[in-house]
Amino acid sequence: MGRLGLVEGKVWARYLAPLLFLLAVTGVVLAVRAGLRSDGKPAKTTATAARAETAPSRPASPAGAKRYYAIRSGDTLGAIAAQLGTSVAVLLRLNPGVEPTALRPGQRLRVP
Repeated sequence: MGRLGLVEGKVWARYLAPLLFLLAVTGVVLAVRAGLRSDGKPAKTTATAARAETAPSRPASPAGAKRYYAIRSGDTLGAIAAQLGTSVAVLLRLNPGVEPTALRPGQRLRVP
């Protein structure tokens, strides 16, 4: 019987050791990652990161220069405002006469 118990112990150790190793590595990775993020800001969520990767980069414009955004298929004023870090009210104020429910691809909007 002692021999049978020894074999079963080795089987458990065979599965338990890698599991404990993975748990330890995960803990170290999380601790290092938290230490690297020391600026106090929360990390970007997946949706925010995806939006940042797909957003076109815009060169800095000189002060006072007017900037425009070309509407693409599926764009809404809310999505454009979120992408540019502004509000729908600001976009409507800069673009009087624009119908928010009737945006057309290719239409240009003035943006802050």
